[in-house]
Amino acid sequence: MNKPGIRFDDGAAYERMMGAWSRIAGGAFLDWLAPRAGGRWVDVGCGNGAFTEIVVERCAPASVDGIDPSEAQIAYARTRNGASSARFRQGDAQDLPYDDDAFDVAVMALVLVFVPDPAKGVAEMRRVVVPGGQVAAYMWDMRGAGFPLTVLHKEMHELGVSPSLPPSNDASGADAMRALWIDAGLDDVAVTTIVAERRFDDFEDWWTTSLKSASTGAAIASMAPGDVERLRSRMQARMPAATDGSITARGRANAVRGRVPR
Repeated sequence: MNKPGIRFDDGAAYERMMGAWSRIAGGAFLDWLAPRAGGRWVDVGCGNGAFTEIVVERCAPASVDGIDPSEAQIAYARTRNGASSARFRQGDAQDLPYDDDAFDVAVMALVLVFVPDPAKGVAEMRRVVVPGGQVAAYMWDMRGAGFPLTVLHKEMHELGVSPSLPPSNDASGADAMRALWIDAGLDDVAVTTIVAERRFDDFEDWWTTSLKSASTGAAIASMAPGDVERLRSRMQARMPAATDGSITARGRANAVRGRVPR
């Protein structure tokens, strides 16, 4: 989803950076959600379809709809073989273009903090889900240093560079997410923590992938070459490699689920 300062309009770049992370965290999220087969799903803020694809592959859904404000991301999502059965369209999480009670499950995957009014987004998910259906989300713990690039952001700040951040970071905390779901009138609200690990071939693989992040890429590109090299050196010192040269990065997300009252 798009906000001023952060734009997700390059599906391939998103795939290399956050799409891969979304699938890692998304798999654990689906294990925890434990949805029934045969449900009708809507993936709100589906981006380039990374999470939509694993819903199709793992959850035996009757149907899956994906919606996102970026037409470029939607176009990329439509090229995914694993999501060929999904229906994608452009739209706003705060004003979903669906009828009441149209779905059995509504999810937001790494989206909640990009919704200008998170409460309105949750209310819309509840509206389009049938009584007894699930409304759920997972989001990097932005305030709790759970974003996979938190260390890079800290080093950028040390060099006087401010990465772009989403507008609703406070909505990423476990207590905040629980409150949003309770305030929306959802029942059986539960939260959990998801720890995600991702292996990179070496530091160069991690570094070039990180430059694809919407929160860092443009900011780093605006830096003087000498500052970029200093940043790179400082990050290499903070990212120890295994004996085979590989780098393991970690992220931590909070997840929440609730049911629409019957």
